[in-house]
Amino acid sequence: MSLESDIAILRKVRLFEGLETDQLRLLAFGAEHRRLRAGEFVFRENARADAGFVVVTGEVVLIHGRGDDAKVLARHGPGALLGELCLITETSRPASARTETACDLIRVSRALFRRMLEEYPEFAVTLHQRIRDELETMLDDIERLEDRFR
Repeated sequence: MSLESDIAILRKVRLFEGLETDQLRLLAFGAEHRRLRAGEFVFRENARADAGFVVVTGEVVLIHGRGDDAKVLARHGPGALLGELCLITETSRPASARTETACDLIRVSRALFRRMLEEYPEFAVTLHQRIRDELETMLDDIERLEDRFR
């Protein structure tokens, strides 16, 4: 994959909306590619999380539990960012991610993401606003459902 194709893919990721081409170029240049066959794990539940993964091609499923108790939580295809929260804070993986098909992924480390925030403080301000808006929306949704759980 070329740097330009990586930039085009990263531009479609919601978290990176609003980044200029030069900013996306830095992100793409610092990221690494992973190619996995069908059935391989991108990461495992409860593992230390230090990077997010952008799905370039293929399909990845998020799974909670193991063996017969395993439940598929979600399916993600091209343009999806897996592990968004770990780019912002230290955390562990709440679920496993396994490839359903052969996949190309872009791995964005927390260190690289933090570098982006430091070098482009306007991006940090935009990200802060987005997180605040999403939290407010989530709290409003919870408040609307409150009566159902009493």
